[in-house]
This record gives sequence, structure tokens and C-alpha cells, in this order.
Amino acid sequence: MTRPLTVGVEEEFFLVDLDSGSAVPAFEEVIAAAAPTGPAQRLKPEASAALVEAVTEPHSELSLLADDVRSLRSAAAAAAEKAGCGVLACGTELIPGPYMPPTSGSRHRKIREKYGALVFGHIPCGMHVHVGMPDREHAVRVSNHLRTWLPTLQALATNSPYSLGEDTGYASFRSTWWSYLPVAGPAPLFADAAHYDALLDSLVGSGVILDRKMTYWFARPSEVVPTIEIRVMDVCPTSDTVTLLAGLTRALVATCLEAVERDAPPPAVSDQLLSAAHWQAARYGLEGDALDLPSGRPLPAWTLVDRLLRHVTPALSDAGDLALVNDLLAEMRARGSWANRQREILQEHGSLADVSAHLRSLLLK
Repeated sequence: MTRPLTVGVEEEFFLVDLDSGSAVPAFEEVIAAAAPTGPAQRLKPEASAALVEAVTEPHSELSLLADDVRSLRSAAAAAAEKAGCGVLACGTELIPGPYMPPTSGSRHRKIREKYGALVFGHIPCGMHVHVGMPDREHAVRVSNHLRTWLPTLQALATNSPYSLGEDTGYASFRSTWWSYLPVAGPAPLFADAAHYDALLDSLVGSGVILDRKMTYWFARPSEVVPTIEIRVMDVCPTSDTVTLLAGLTRALVATCLEAVERDAPPPAVSDQLLSAAHWQAARYGLEGDALDLPSGRPLPAWTLVDRLLRHVTPALSDAGDLALVNDLLAEMRARGSWANRQREILQEHGSLADVSAHLRSLLLK
């Protein structure tokens, strides 16, 4: 058996007031309070001063990734407690509060100047999964094969029904919000890595984006490490959900890599239909119909989840992840998406501050 592809995760978290649950610009205080060694050294700044990003190491074993995720979350929570705030894993800002400034640093300030309220009117928190690639050429070609499967991963990760105090009607408002940025959404089909790089050079040269990191496609080769980065998921409340999504994502990438290596053509699909499938996933998550891309017709979202699971089962088995992923998926099937669970919490407790507190209590689960 070949060694499994490496997998790593980046998670973006809100820093929030412990009483109101609203975001607070406490990044510098949290980093100052963080432990000087260990996982806390992998807590990073994000665009807003109300966010902190946790970056795992790459791992070949899913259980080690799960341990790393828990260690990082624990380090973030400990630092936030010292700084007098909490850590919230939610795709959007639940409760309205004062304007959140960008973090210090010229890049984030330039982003604020360029895109204005588009960036800071809503603050999104995502989970990005990096899977190791042999080289950039393979990463670009794997992206072509991933496109039709990513709406299903998106539906599994929905965790942002509320934004700034309102029920948006979406399961993942974060996903919908990203569509307002100039280079976001499903990645185009690329002939090869040279085609990909030429388009990036043109986009940067046009001034529409500031640098190559501002291509916010749902899948892209990393500009920093030898991975493909899948960016379609909301950050989720529990480490178990992270483990589920990371395991499924790695298995899907491995399956697509096998197709690339035998020179299979990527699935043919209309770009408009693909965008519609992502909209449907953002709107309804797991609790409604999804768009079946081969037929163009609606099907229950769980039907497409089951299809994804069948598609990646050989890769899950090869990595030794099948039993764990099946168990975690069964739990989600029984309880529903996190978007649905947020609405249940609000119905039971009555306020978004209660939703925030409940989600914060799950950070280390």
C-alpha cells in the first residue's frame, strides 16, 4: 500500500466577548497571551483583528491530524481566556457589534482599502484543507476533477445560517458572501499549470486582485506549500467534524489524483450549472435538495453524500480511515448539519448569545 497523501487544516475562529457573544478586536492580546512554545506558535493573524487562524502540521495519519486540531484549539482557547475573550467556530459573525479593524500589517490594510465594506461588512470564517501533491502540475489537474464533488463537501460543512443578528435563510451564508469578491467560487478548468499561472499573472497585472493569494477559488494549488487547497467549507464547531471533512477531502483528492494519473478526462459540466449547485448547497445544506450535476435535477443532499462516500471508499480504505469516517458521518446523519443545529439551539434557548455560548462550549469536543 502506498503512503497516504498528507493532509493539513487551517481554521479561522472569531474572538468574542464572553457575555454578549459579539466579536472583539483582540487578536494582538490573544497572541501576547499565547504560550511561547508548542501549538500556540501556529496561531496566525487573519484579515480582521477579531479573528485568529490555527494552522496544523501536515499529517499522513488522520488520527494525528485530529490530535493536532484539538491541541491548536486548546492553545487558542487558553490564550483567549487569558486575554478575557472566547473562541467561536462559526462561519459568520453571529451578533452585530462595532466595526472590526483589519489586523496590523500592510497587506490586510491594502485589502481593506481596495475592497472596503465588501471585506469588513461581514467577517467570514472558513476551514481550508490542504492535501499533499507530487507537484504543481498534478495539483492543477486534480482541481479539474474535484469541481463536481465540491458542492457536496460544502453542504456537509454548512455552519453559517445567521449573520449580524439575522437569519439569512442560508445554511452557509459565508459561501454566498464570498461570491461578491472578484475571483472566487468554482475554479475554472485549466489545461495545465502554465495555463493556471498565466491567468493568475493576468489577474494580478490587471489590478483586480492585489496578489496571487487573492484567488479565492474553491480549490487551488497553494502558493506556499506543495499542496492543493480546498476552501469550500465553513469552520465547524467540533474537532470531530473537522476530522470527518478532512478525511473525506483527502480521500476525494486521492481518488481524483488516481484519475489524473491514468489520464482520465475531468467530468464535463456547465460552469453555470456548477455555480448553481454551489448556490443550492449554500442555501439548503444537508436539509434540502442538492443539484445533481449529471442529470441537472434536484436530489436529496444525503443521496449525493452517499454517492460521494461510495466514490471515495477505496481511498478511505487504503488510508485506514473508512471506519472512522463512517462513524462520524453516521453521527452527522442522525443530528443534521451545524447550520440546522444552530437553528435548533436558537429555538430552544431564544437568543444568538446562547447560540454563541453553546458553540464555544464545543470547541474542544
